[in-house]
Amino acid sequence: MEREEIAFDSDGDRCAASLFRPARATAPVPCVVMGSGLSCVRDQGLEAVGERFAAAGIAALAFDYRHFGESDGEPRCLASAARQRADFRAALAAARSLDGVDPDRLALWGYSLGGANVQAVVASQPGVAAAICVAPVISGLRSLVHIGGPLHPLRLLGPGARDGIRALRCAQPLRMPAVGPPGSLAALNSPDSEPGFEAITPPGSTWRNELCARVALAPPYRLARKAGRIECPILYCITEEDDVNPPRLGKRAARRAPRGELRLYPGGHYDPLGGETLERMVADQVEFLRRHLGRPGA
Repeated sequence: MEREEIAFDSDGDRCAASLFRPARATAPVPCVVMGSGLSCVRDQGLEAVGERFAAAGIAALAFDYRHFGESDGEPRCLASAARQRADFRAALAAARSLDGVDPDRLALWGYSLGGANVQAVVASQPGVAAAICVAPVISGLRSLVHIGGPLHPLRLLGPGARDGIRALRCAQPLRMPAVGPPGSLAALNSPDSEPGFEAITPPGSTWRNELCARVALAPPYRLARKAGRIECPILYCITEEDDVNPPRLGKRAARRAPRGELRLYPGGHYDPLGGETLERMVADQVEFLRRHLGRPGA
């Protein structure tokens, strides 16, 4: 496996990425473009998955969204689904231009909010050969209720409105914690979220526990019906005890997607990014990618 740090342009901003290549490849290989979840950066599990894809003969391009990690973008910690979808499209274009990558055998991979971004992109953009969604958002509002109860989205509106006013005045953003204990004013305050982030965040990570509070005002994803418009093969990897994104919604989306496939795993929302669940999930994902992208050198 060979690793290279690269960058690509997304609407004038620089996105930082890690490229994992199979060692000693003698022909163009398929490539998976990988984006993570709300506030996450690529060193929180994506690199581990990318390494395993490369060991299986599949290149992987794991990137940080603009405003996060080592990518450019001001203000910092601004979560915008529209910008993140644009980052995915820019990453696809970058992958197509890479030496040694087959531009006709590209796949998208997304975790949590990244899974929502992936579904939205492949539902509207041709040229993607396959997609993988891991513990994905299907309905943003129903995820917030699932995380912290019916009052949780309402409690976020106050800070969101104050930050929205600051944005109109070009003032410094009002930031809130991305992750916190149950009952806290954090976007992700389910019982598993704080220990889950502690488990997936390595020493020296570029992750910051902050979000611009205006994220609470953004139109939430509603992807249940859009799944029926996804034409490429798409694999939904769902953990049965997910306390961030309701597992039943992911299962339903997999049934609605014309070429959807479903794999179920024990554990919670953060288990796919480490430990035994990661190994089992990656093995299933490699098998899926080989079926739909072909083996290296094919």
